[in-house]
Amino acid sequence: MNLKKLFSNPTELDRIQSKNFTNVQIDAIGVGLANAAAPFLPVFLTRLGATSYEIGLLTSMPALAGLILAIPMGQFLQNQKKIIPWFSLARLGVIMSYALTGILAFLLQGQPLITGILLVWALATIPQTLLNISFSVVMNAVAGPNLRYELMTRRWSILGVTTAIAVFIIGQFLDRIAFPTNFQVIFIFLSIGGLISYYFSSHINLPDFQKPNTQGKRPLRETLKEYRILLSGEKPFQSFVIKRFVFLSGAALTLPLFPLYFVREVQASNSWIATINMAQTAIVIVGYFFWTQQSRRRGSRNVLLWTTLGAALYPILVASTHNVVLITLFAGINGIFQAGLNLVFFDELMKTVPTEYSATFVSIAQGLQYISSILSPLIGTLIADLAGLSIALVVGGALQLIGFVMFWRNRQLIFIRNQPSPAG
Repeated sequence: MNLKKLFSNPTELDRIQSKNFTNVQIDAIGVGLANAAAPFLPVFLTRLGATSYEIGLLTSMPALAGLILAIPMGQFLQNQKKIIPWFSLARLGVIMSYALTGILAFLLQGQPLITGILLVWALATIPQTLLNISFSVVMNAVAGPNLRYELMTRRWSILGVTTAIAVFIIGQFLDRIAFPTNFQVIFIFLSIGGLISYYFSSHINLPDFQKPNTQGKRPLRETLKEYRILLSGEKPFQSFVIKRFVFLSGAALTLPLFPLYFVREVQASNSWIATINMAQTAIVIVGYFFWTQQSRRRGSRNVLLWTTLGAALYPILVASTHNVVLITLFAGINGIFQAGLNLVFFDELMKTVPTEYSATFVSIAQGLQYISSILSPLIGTLIADLAGLSIALVVGGALQLIGFVMFWRNRQLIFIRNQPSPAG
């Protein structure tokens, strides 16, 4: 099924879905602007003199709060008839944290500034946790079982192009204005994306969600027992999230290492760091459409295997060189694999999630992911301090390769709850 066929001779329901698709895609422009600031946050902290441990905290400390909040927030969202207000407000809260970072840099200096920025992003995990859970639920509701690849391909392509253009402009800007004013300006300016995102995401129109049959509030022990019963009957979900956990643990391990490696080992300028990030984000539009075609022709399993293998090799290749041109090339190739990963991880997760318990199961998956986000960055920076950044990057890549092998050994394709193919 394609969008043109879906919306020819539209009924009222089709018109609503068409408008939802449009709102999702314009929302991506706002998110893309804000995302352009993301790779420069650890760079900013590194140039302020933050330690490897503090750069690791930028990822792991917010994840700790997310781990604590994921299940309660999933339960909260599961009991909400209207999820869109929470989704749009959570997005706004996260993006405004960039503006707070820029403003904070006008008020503090030195170690207090580093501590203050870490605190801002620790607090940002509250809306971020809500967003991570509601995002999958909302996108799945907008797309339905047959249009996940199409919707997310268009959304993430628009987001990627917007981010790439913004990163390119930032790269030209950063080296022309004195530090730290250059970073302050981009963080505050790119927060405009939050307002764009909030307006269009808040206009997504979804029917009220039906609450699962429950008997009011129950003790935590009974709630956890219910979760265990639910999970015990969902073997495909268990299988997928465990394998994804291993793979994402490797990815999280390398996350704080790249900016450290680029600044300390490669000694790349701000413009080169921007070019590396631009290469990775600009190419995703090719990757999204390529992997959508591959999913139609060869199925999701092939997409899953090729993308996990390709993404696992990226940190290993980066660790092998200090040549910024080669690193930029590797980043561009990795962007293609990351595009496929985004699509297939989202699609395969939602296949294994019971529709009536979508918020609950997504929160469980998110909570498991937070565990890796807490431990892996700290382990990665510890390895970097003991053995060097190159070794730490290789360790992260090796862990991702283990995740790839686990997916490869699972010979049978993940159980498909919705029988039509994602590309329909």
